[in-house]
Amino acid sequence: MIVDDEAPARSELRYLLEETGRVDAITEASSAREAVERLMEARADVIFLDVSMPKTNGMQLAEALHKLKNPPAVVFVTAYSEYALEAFDVDAIDYLMKPVETDRLNQALDKVQSRVKPQPQSHSSVERIPVVKSGRKVLVPIDQIRYIEAKDDYSCIYTDDDRYLSTISLAKLEQKLAPHGFFRVHRGYIVNLEYVEDVEVVSSGILQLGINGIEGKKISVSRRRVVALKRALGL
Repeated sequence: MIVDDEAPARSELRYLLEETGRVDAITEASSAREAVERLMEARADVIFLDVSMPKTNGMQLAEALHKLKNPPAVVFVTAYSEYALEAFDVDAIDYLMKPVETDRLNQALDKVQSRVKPQPQSHSSVERIPVVKSGRKVLVPIDQIRYIEAKDDYSCIYTDDDRYLSTISLAKLEQKLAPHGFFRVHRGYIVNLEYVEDVEVVSSGILQLGINGIEGKKISVSRRRVVALKRALGL
């Protein structure tokens, strides 16, 4: 999770994290309060946290998280060097200075990887996704899902032979499904990597994915996601 009150800073760090190909899912929060709300919805392994934020600052949030039984790892990302010693009092894993350099970010991720123990996944709540079909609630097994497309405030879930509407946002589906082999290739699409049949480079240099069982459908890959996707597919 990226926690920073400045949207450009969040976007830049998201881009750098995606480029590493080492992060499965990324969420954002613009305040300490929003970060807590998102943590109540879904666990985060690591928080990239700005120090200087209005109301509750990053140091106060880190101190509160540090008291939890299983707190997320904290990596501070800030323009201020004077808080470095205080950061390690709350057991921060690393302290990055803005603007963040890729090599330095990878060093922080190495530290996170060595510190964070994999949490057992609770599959019971995500093995099936609730959807709407003909006015009825239907539970679709996730291993039948080929890809998911954003539709305004909803998500459209495609299997090999049907299409369903879900009230769960694409961002929340990304969090739930990333541990099960799903990958967000674009702002508007999540794909089940198991069903990626072919990868094509079109004339503009953009990658397009063919999906097994969905004839004629090609899904474009965001340029920012190409490196991470190739790594996930072993290309």
